[in-house]
Amino acid sequence: MPEYRRVLLDGAVVETVREGDELVTGDGRRVAIHEAHHLPPVVPSKVIAVHLNHRSRVAEFQVRLPAAPTYFHKPTSALNSHRGAVVRPEGCKWLNYEGEVAIVIGKTARNIAPGQAAEHIAGYTVANDYGLHDFRDTDAGSMLRVKGSDTLCPLGPGLVTDWDFRGKYLRTYVNGRPAQDGSTDEMEWDMHYLVADIARTITLRPGDVLLSGTPANSRPVQPGDVVEVEVEGLGRLSNHIVTGPTPIRGDVGAQPTESEEVLSTALGGDWEFRGIRPPKRP
Repeated sequence: MPEYRRVLLDGAVVETVREGDELVTGDGRRVAIHEAHHLPPVVPSKVIAVHLNHRSRVAEFQVRLPAAPTYFHKPTSALNSHRGAVVRPEGCKWLNYEGEVAIVIGKTARNIAPGQAAEHIAGYTVANDYGLHDFRDTDAGSMLRVKGSDTLCPLGPGLVTDWDFRGKYLRTYVNGRPAQDGSTDEMEWDMHYLVADIARTITLRPGDVLLSGTPANSRPVQPGDVVEVEVEGLGRLSNHIVTGPTPIRGDVGAQPTESEEVLSTALGGDWEFRGIRPPKRP
C-alpha cells in the first residue's frame, strides 16, 4: 500500500513516498524516517469528528447510541504531527488521549450515497483526538476548547492509500504500556457511512479529515508521557505531552473545572457514580 508523508527538509515543505525505512522526494533525495521532521500528512480545510462510534466506548459510558451519528469540529489550528508535542495548558489537569482512524478526502464530496464514498476517499492516517476535559462543563455542546485547543489533533505519520478499513486493530500505548485495544469492526458506522452522512449538507474537499471514533479506555495523561497510537496497516503515531508555558488567563472566559461531569468523562465514564463518587482507594 503506498504511503505518503509530508516533511520539512532543508527548510522547505516536501511531499515524500515511503520506501522501506526511507522517505524519497520527487527529485530523488532520501531521508531516513527516524531523522525526518514530520508534518501533518495533509492540509485540511476542516476536521470533523464523530462523538461515539465504537461499541466498547458506548458500553463503557453505559449509554445508548443515537439513531444516527453526531459530530463536532476541530479547528485546523489544532493540527499536530508525528513526534509533535501535545500541550496541556498550565492550570489544566484532565487531558485525555483517544486513538482513532482518520479518513482523508481525495475528491470533492457532496450529496453522495454511502456506496459512492470510496471514490471520494484519498486514504487514511492515524489520529489522536485529544480532549481537554477541564473545559467540558462549558463546552460540552460544541466541544470547541475541549477538542479544538492548539496541538490537540496529531495526524500521521503518513497518508496510506488502498487500505481496507475492515477488521483492523487499533491500539494506544502510554509510555509503552497498552492503554486502548479496539478494532474497526466494532464501529457502529463505517468510514463510508460517515463520509456520506456529513456530505449531505457539508461539502467535503480534498484534504479534509474525518475522525471516526475511539474505543474504550480513554484516560488522562501527564506532562512527560509518550502516547502512541498504532493502527494495523497505517503505522504508529507518537506524541509527547508537555506543559504550556503560560496559565489559562483568569481575567476572561470560563475557567477550568473539576466537576463530576469532568471527572466521569476523564476517568472512564463511570456515570452511575455521578454526584455520589465513592472515595478514592488509598
